[in-house]
Amino acid sequence: MIRAHHRKQDEETTYWLSYSDMMAGLLLVFVLIISLTVLHAKIQFDAKELELLGKEDELIAKSDDLEHERALVALQQTELDKQRIQLSEQGEELDSLQITLDEQMARLKSQEEALNERDIKLAELQALLDEQQFKLDNIIGVRGELIEALKKEFEKSNLHILVDEQTGAITFDASILFDYNEFVLKPTGEEFLSRFLPIYTGVLLSDKYKDYVSEILIEGHTDTDGDYLSNLELSQQRALSVAQYCLSDNTKILDKKSLEALRKVVAATGRSFSSPVLDENGKIDMDASRRVEFLFRLTDEEMIREMIEILSSDTSGG
Repeated sequence: MIRAHHRKQDEETTYWLSYSDMMAGLLLVFVLIISLTVLHAKIQFDAKELELLGKEDELIAKSDDLEHERALVALQQTELDKQRIQLSEQGEELDSLQITLDEQMARLKSQEEALNERDIKLAELQALLDEQQFKLDNIIGVRGELIEALKKEFEKSNLHILVDEQTGAITFDASILFDYNEFVLKPTGEEFLSRFLPIYTGVLLSDKYKDYVSEILIEGHTDTDGDYLSNLELSQQRALSVAQYCLSDNTKILDKKSLEALRKVVAATGRSFSSPVLDENGKIDMDASRRVEFLFRLTDEEMIREMIEILSSDTSGG
C-alpha cells in the first residue's frame, strides 16, 4: 500500500513534470513565435522606415526640383513680363509710326491731288499758250507785212522816213515840227504832217489791215535839260498839237471816212525824258532825244504778250 502510494505519487509527479515540460515547451514556442513576429514586424518596420526615408529623400529631391522649377518659372515670368513691356512699348511705337505714316500718306495724297490739279492747270495753260502763241505768230506776221508795206509806200515819197524794222515805229526829229522848247507846230511841220499822214493812214487803215490795228499812238519825247515835270508837260503838249492838227474838224489832210477811222484808234501821250536816245558811246544824244514818234499796236497784241509772259512765268516757276 505504501508502495502503491509511492507509485501513485511518482506517477503524479511524472505527470506534472511532463505537463510542465510541455507547458514550458509551448511557452518557448510562443516566445519564439512572438519573437519571430516581433522580428518580422521590426524588419517590416525597418523596411517601411527605409522606404519612407527613401520617399522622403525623393520628396526632398522633388521639392528641390520643384523649387528650382519655380525659380526658373519666376525667372521666365520676369523675362516674359519684360517682353510684354517691350511688346507694349513697340506696339505704342508702331501705333505712333502708323499715325505718322497715315499723316504722311494723307499729305502725299494731298500733294498728289495738288500735282494732278497743277498738271491739269498746266495742260490748260499750255493749250491757252499755244492758242495765244498762234495768235501772236499771226500778229507778228501781220506786223511784218505792215512794216514792209509802210517802207514801200514811203520809199515812193521824198520824205526820207525810216520805219523801225522790229516795231514799225516812225520817229521825227522835233526840230522838223517845233521850234526849240515850243509846242506850237511850225508851218513846215504842218506841211510835213500833211504829206506824211495820208500815206501812213493809207496803209494802216486800209481794208487789208484796219481790223488788225487797235491803236495808233503819238508820243512826245524831250531831252534831259530841265526837270521831269516841265518836260512831261512839253512832251504832252507837242503830242497833243500833232493830234489836234491831224484830227481837227477843219483838217484837209484826210477825207471824212479816214478821219473817223483814225479818231477811233489814235491816242496822244507825253513821255518827258523817260526814254532818251543814246549815242554809240552810251551817252544821251540830246538832239535825237527831242522827237515825236508814231507807233501802232495790233489787236490783242499787248494782252497776248502779257499772257505769254504770265504763262511762261507759271510754267518755268514750278
